[in-house]
Amino acid sequence: MNTTTTVVLIGVLMRKLVYFVATSIDGFIADPAGDFSRFPVHQETLASLFTRYPETCPGHLREALSVTSKPRRFDTVLLGRRSHAPAVEAGLTDGAYPHLRQIVVTHQDLPESPRVEIMGGDIAARVAELKDEPGLDIWLCGGGELAAQLVDLIDEIQLKINPILLGSGIPLFGDGTQPRNLQAIGVEQLPGGINLATYRTGLEQSR
Repeated sequence: MNTTTTVVLIGVLMRKLVYFVATSIDGFIADPAGDFSRFPVHQETLASLFTRYPETCPGHLREALSVTSKPRRFDTVLLGRRSHAPAVEAGLTDGAYPHLRQIVVTHQDLPESPRVEIMGGDIAARVAELKDEPGLDIWLCGGGELAAQLVDLIDEIQLKINPILLGSGIPLFGDGTQPRNLQAIGVEQLPGGINLATYRTGLEQSR
């Protein structure tokens, strides 16, 4: 096998880090307090999204929503502490996604659970190692500060753009993100007025 073939195969096998998140039209993933309940929720929208990515349905809702399919794209979910907090506050010790490998980036203690891993230290270096491991793609669930820390490792951004203006709140990316161009892949209109916009960062092509 020549060097060119080897490089191509490595590029094919490497897991992607995908920032898949809901946002307002003005670029906020939650209000200033971290609340995203103002985003409209339609049964038809959920059905469409969970048909595409059944693994993104929270574990405690899967039975009620009749989501039984195995993961189609992601087998790992990466969350910041604030993104994981609603599960903790709801008493979900095993997190919102116990059917996935859950990794929470935090330097604080969390309720003990074999279903939740804690990641600290050099986050970028550890996520780079995670991408080199075998498996399906990695879902970066949020939040904005974590996305900003990992922006150089993100391969794809998928935005669920809600027809709402929040005016202020937690931005898609935290402070310090440098300007960069993205490759627009497409926009799909989902039920409930949600647009699913997909972008690639160009990272894949540069490997």
